[in-house]
Amino acid sequence: MSTAQTETTLINTRAGGVYIPPARLRMMQQQITDKNSAEYQRITWEALKKSINGLINKVNTSNIKNIIFELINENLIRGRGLFARSIMKAQAASLPFTPVYAALVSVVNTKFPQVGALLCTRLVVQFRKAYRRNDKTACLATTTFLAHLCNQSVLDELVALQILVLLLERPTNDSVEIAVGFMREVGALLAEVNPKANNSVYDRFRAILHEGSIDKRVQYMIEVLFQLRKDKYKENPMIPDGLDLVEEGEQCIHHLALDDELDVEEDLGVFRYDPDYLTNEDKYKEIKKQILGEDEDDSEDSEGDSDEDSEEDSDENVVQDAAQQIEIHDRTNTNIIHLRRTIYLTIKSSVDYEECCHKLMKLNIKEGQELELANMIIECCSQERTYEKFFGLVGERLSKLNIVWARSFEQCFVQYFTTIHRYETNRLRQISKFFGHLLATDAISWEVMKAIQLTEEDTTSSSRIFVKILFEELSSNLGVMKLRTRLQSDEMKPFVGGLFPTDNPKNMRFAINYFTSIGLGALTEELREHLKNAPKLLMTQKRKLSSSSSGSDEDDSSSSPGSETDSDASGSETENERYRKRRRKDSYDRHRDAKSRKR
Repeated sequence: MSTAQTETTLINTRAGGVYIPPARLRMMQQQITDKNSAEYQRITWEALKKSINGLINKVNTSNIKNIIFELINENLIRGRGLFARSIMKAQAASLPFTPVYAALVSVVNTKFPQVGALLCTRLVVQFRKAYRRNDKTACLATTTFLAHLCNQSVLDELVALQILVLLLERPTNDSVEIAVGFMREVGALLAEVNPKANNSVYDRFRAILHEGSIDKRVQYMIEVLFQLRKDKYKENPMIPDGLDLVEEGEQCIHHLALDDELDVEEDLGVFRYDPDYLTNEDKYKEIKKQILGEDEDDSEDSEGDSDEDSEEDSDENVVQDAAQQIEIHDRTNTNIIHLRRTIYLTIKSSVDYEECCHKLMKLNIKEGQELELANMIIECCSQERTYEKFFGLVGERLSKLNIVWARSFEQCFVQYFTTIHRYETNRLRQISKFFGHLLATDAISWEVMKAIQLTEEDTTSSSRIFVKILFEELSSNLGVMKLRTRLQSDEMKPFVGGLFPTDNPKNMRFAINYFTSIGLGALTEELREHLKNAPKLLMTQKRKLSSSSSGSDEDDSSSSPGSETDSDASGSETENERYRKRRRKDSYDRHRDAKSRKR
């Protein structure tokens, strides 16, 4: 066969057309000299499709690790559309193998997140179409796959909750049956990560059961589901034995919603000519080397002959993969995002503050990440509708266990007070009460009060509300008298100078009026005395200045002592007159404002 005839045959060959034996396919491929031609690309595309499809069809629990390495040897970036279509088809045909397919996807997703994202997108879109068509079989297959992808942390659990809400909103026999099957697979995950939502779903099941509008068969399925929940999903664990292949910190979770506008990228499943074919293939080879290691290509040929050696190599490669993956996540802050999610789930799943602190201390938080923990505790506290003392107790316990946590919360105090104007009033209230608890229990140093400058120019409405709630929390925990004694102590005065300013009468009056308006005027008694004695202090300072100036010139002071005394007296009288005028003007302004408010 000539080269021209071979090329013509390849051009006319399409998927689903005439079957070409592998030997003949290799021969035709060898006869093409231009590897950048459309004909060569088409034949490699067909080979890629067959290889991916064959590997997925023969995967099981015992050989999944070997299949993963063989799949990565194929160009999964170019063939991600083929991979998604093949694994969806295989899963729909054999539902009992869904956990295996989900485990396979979870490993591939850590290396190629775009492959996992495409599969999740197509599954969500397929569920929407099947639900609109009332296709029960397709809905069961799709929801089962989505449930196990959520269990493997490939997909966020938000989609699972949205599917359950949709299925149970207008219950029918089919929709409730699908929801029960879906809940059997994903219930253990929801019970762990979102107990409140899990309880609301079961409340809805209970209401449907009491209504009695569905068949007895479906009612019995709901009763079995409740029994399964009571047994803590022993028959339906989140991840079966032998399929937990990805470390907790390595997974890349995709956040999708059921009502998002999603692009399934149908063109990825069709052959397209690539003008930069060789360049892209070289790039994938480099990626493959980074994932599998330099010597993986050499060991791949002998993998089928030596079982023990291949298992050892695969274990070593898994370690290399983990190290490589950690480097990638460090550059993209994925580890930080995962840490925040882990902290959030730990807090929400804890029964009391002691259990929460114990779990948080076991997270093995690295040096430099302490501030992330403190921020997440405060953010979780601010998200509550009302203040929960649970969070204050957690912060107190951590701060007293280690000075590092205390310094982190002190840093957070300054940070949150500086940016408090960005928060809603309710969140501001929870944050202020949280720090009030830490200060009242001496979990953090009162030195953080230096950040507060209580003047009309340096405060905003948000910061004044923050200080108000902070001191109300302190007074309720310590009592007003004990709080006043502490604030007036010598060691506290350097820290609370901004709260009780003595630099000028205007700031003193503002602070006095502020604390009086919030019902804590007793804290300003010392400041009131200082304001009352301000004219005398000014006179004393004036006399000192005048006496020092007179002492510097002996001749002038000795020649006219009477004139100096008269000038001092007149200066003092002038200062007193000015102060009395200011007092009268302030009193008149307050009287006028009170009258206007009455009108």
